[in-house]
Amino acid sequence: MLIIKDFSLRHTIESGQPLAFYSDYTRQHGKEELRYVTQKGIIWFRLSGERADYTFEGEYTKSSAGEEIRRRFSIDEDIMHIYKSISTDEFMAKAIKEFHGLRITCNDPWETALCFVVSQFNNIKRIRGIMRNLINEFGPVYDGIHLFPGPEQIADSSTARIRACGTGFRDRYIKRLAEEFSSGFDAKRLYRMKYDDAKAKLMALDGIGDKVADCILLFGYNKLEAFPIDVWVKRVMEKAYFNGRKTSMRQIHDFSAERWGKYRGYAQQYIFWYGREKRMI
Repeated sequence: MLIIKDFSLRHTIESGQPLAFYSDYTRQHGKEELRYVTQKGIIWFRLSGERADYTFEGEYTKSSAGEEIRRRFSIDEDIMHIYKSISTDEFMAKAIKEFHGLRITCNDPWETALCFVVSQFNNIKRIRGIMRNLINEFGPVYDGIHLFPGPEQIADSSTARIRACGTGFRDRYIKRLAEEFSSGFDAKRLYRMKYDDAKAKLMALDGIGDKVADCILLFGYNKLEAFPIDVWVKRVMEKAYFNGRKTSMRQIHDFSAERWGKYRGYAQQYIFWYGREKRMI
């Protein structure tokens, strides 16, 4: 049993993070349940108020499954300190109040990279369909359930087989990404690298641009200074902070670094989802 304060599973799952693309989330009578697969097994996470528990299958033990959940949902993060650090203006204060408890999840880098390469020029419904197809096509089966495929399982396939999962033009990027992660690319090294250096390393990979690199660093490496900017974030930022003026991505990146510093990744999530809720995009 875990006690988790200032945490909203619903806001976290619904905020476009990797688990939104392939997990199963249900909410009924104040109780929530999330089932998701990893490369190691299956996790069932249940939440009722501040009380949480979990079950698991696969290679996990009770201890390692607990560690997976604590890491995945940033349970040990001092969220109130983060709120205090980023609540610099009225817009942000309202966003935090609206989505109180939204956490930045910390996911496996390969899982995160695959999710966000699939996400390019896509909507959540189609991303979920493609991710489920990739998992069912390439993921190893445990007790009748397909686990998350490792990079080597996709790297050894043809682009035609990948495309059959509905990936479209992303097929070659997915195959190349899988080849990199299964052979020459040292994904673990990025944990030790500074944000700018790690971002440059990711952007050197085929099919990964500025926004996707920031998503991978934020949700896969817990580099909270990453500030992903897509067309929607750009529009909200322009309306909320630049008086509606057209603003370059470089200016927005610089503004976010100056205003929210090392927690600007959290600021980005609240800006986007509050702007979406208030129909600013």
